[in-house]
Amino acid sequence: MDVSALHHRRWSRRLRRTLDAPAHWEVLDLPSGKLADAVEALPLGPYRDALRGVWLGHPLHPGLVQLPIGCWTSAGLLDFTPGARRSADALVATGLLTAVPTALSGWVDWARLDPPRRRTGLVHALANTTGVLLYAGSLLARCRGRRARGRLLGLAGLVAITGGGVLGGHLAYGQAAGPNRAADAPRLAPADWIGLGPVDDFPPGEPVRRTAGDLPVVVVREGERCHVLAERCAHLSGPLADGTVADGCLRCPWHGSEFRLRDGEVVSGPATSPQPVFETRVLSGHLEARLPGAG
Repeated sequence: MDVSALHHRRWSRRLRRTLDAPAHWEVLDLPSGKLADAVEALPLGPYRDALRGVWLGHPLHPGLVQLPIGCWTSAGLLDFTPGARRSADALVATGLLTAVPTALSGWVDWARLDPPRRRTGLVHALANTTGVLLYAGSLLARCRGRRARGRLLGLAGLVAITGGGVLGGHLAYGQAAGPNRAADAPRLAPADWIGLGPVDDFPPGEPVRRTAGDLPVVVVREGERCHVLAERCAHLSGPLADGTVADGCLRCPWHGSEFRLRDGEVVSGPATSPQPVFETRVLSGHLEARLPGAG
């Protein structure tokens, strides 16, 4: 093997181990648990799900982070452009303003993660908080006419934000904290109708686990009608068959996401993506289901 390729592989492994390390820092569980409780106690009302991105169909936080990062990166470039001082200062201030809803949306998502991902998320947040504080100091220095100090603090803030962003990307994709866990349903489900058993096997109002091809599904009977949804929660793959049914909704037992039985829409997060719903029919007393677009 080429020496440079071997060096690259070693460097890559070290980087991955570094990014994975915070997930194993159990010492963070106590402060993160208390902080998560504080975030959950915030009186956000319907704005909590709005910050999660339920209206968008996927997490809002990754999109919002582009605002402060874009402002601060542009400010860093303008800091070294003649005659662009005021524009750079304005971008630093704008970045600080947009960091508020960005951070809040991130905290709301973070509070419902499992412990390993929550540990990584806490380190990610600490890095970004450091960056925000450095940029606040940079703006203060600029306002006092200390341009060199303001630039230096801005560059330090950009380094902290970049580090936090890399860890955030690893949390979202390497540790899969944000993807829709039910997105594979159309690929795993059979293309045609499949039998799930006699209707009498499904007690009214109780979730029952079944399998449609390679896809676990949950069946909920309401009177004469049966609802069939993908069984693994779109949020973090919670077992919906172990959940509860109330007011026409199925609640995930892990993190409390609620999905409407008739169409799978998210009624309450932290899930942001709808749960796949099957078409159903009853033939000779037996329930059959088919996922539209499967195969």
